[in-house]
Amino acid sequence: MTVYVDDMHLSPMGQFGRMKMSHMIADSTDELLAMADRIGLARRWLQAAGTPREHFDVSMCLRKKAVAAGAVEITMRELAMRCRERRETA
Repeated sequence: MTVYVDDMHLSPMGQFGRMKMSHMIADSTDELLAMADRIGLARRWLQAAGTPREHFDVSMCLRKKAVAAGAVEITMRELAMRCRERRETA
């Protein structure tokens, strides 16, 4: 099982004023929540819980913590493909 963070922060879509954001997803809800706990991200910020689009939006600081804790960096396109695969197998 793996946790992933995308590169949305590089695109205009991921920039909110001075803040830059990325998505964090995982192969399982348990692993996603475990990573959130590990990097200090409140579970209440989980978006689309229980769906193939389940994710957290993470700031650059939390993204760096997730990568240091073992998250795999992927592109936004790769993240979209993983979500599509989950939707098709659900």
